[in-house]
Amino acid sequence: MLYPELFKQLEAVRWDMETDIPWESFDAALLDDEQAQTIKMNAVTEWAALPATEMFLRDNRMDSDFSAFISVWFFEEQKHSLVLIEYLRRFRPDLVPSETELHEVRFEFDPAPPLETLMLHFCGEIRLNHWYRRAAEWHTEPVIKKIYETLARDEARHGGAYLRYMKRALLKHGDTARLAFSKVGVLMASARRTAQALHPTNLHVNEKLFPRDTVQSRVPDPEWLERWLDQQIQFDAVWEDKVVKRILHNLSLLMEQDFANVQELNRFRKDISRRLERVPAQ
Repeated sequence: MLYPELFKQLEAVRWDMETDIPWESFDAALLDDEQAQTIKMNAVTEWAALPATEMFLRDNRMDSDFSAFISVWFFEEQKHSLVLIEYLRRFRPDLVPSETELHEVRFEFDPAPPLETLMLHFCGEIRLNHWYRRAAEWHTEPVIKKIYETLARDEARHGGAYLRYMKRALLKHGDTARLAFSKVGVLMASARRTAQALHPTNLHVNEKLFPRDTVQSRVPDPEWLERWLDQQIQFDAVWEDKVVKRILHNLSLLMEQDFANVQELNRFRKDISRRLERVPAQ
């Protein structure tokens, strides 16, 4: 089992909201309304770890090891929402999300293949790590800068934990896992070709609720994410390239291949797909 070791590792670096966040350093002159509104939107978005956890537990009922790990992931992700809410409570109480606003992003996700979902969230952690690093650079108020830096490190650790389960899946499922991971990898490393930000909270997950079946469609300002990325933190092609390179680097190590670009990963995906098609049915 991976859960006992991952629990120990994550417990060892867990930060304390009261002592590790420099609340006393707050500078009101360095926080404007535009910035504060984005903090609220991120607080609500992070609350969506709740329905994601419900999805993980439902779709991984046969995997108690991974399901146990999700208890740690859920705790830390909900803490992200909580620390952003605490920041607003202390310094912009008028923008604290209501319970109704938070509950709005709790809705059922359609069942999905566990391997594809695992890869999707692995890529999501990589992307969010880079978004939060960029947000920390954009903000000038020292407390929120520290918070985003802290959250970014958590997201990187979560990505590393997902990668451990992906390695385990390769041993268990072989080419089936390779196909699932490469298929989602091609999608998530192709964000430059899409009109929307490729992150789990921005993907459609409940056919019956369409078009309000993404987390971002249910936050108080559904248009905020693209504005935050493009105009505010300016998550440009240079930063997007960092995300793509990190995804390709990890998949190269995982698959013991060298993927220099998305096209090479896609060729690998097609090769694995053809190989599986040649396998006779059992």
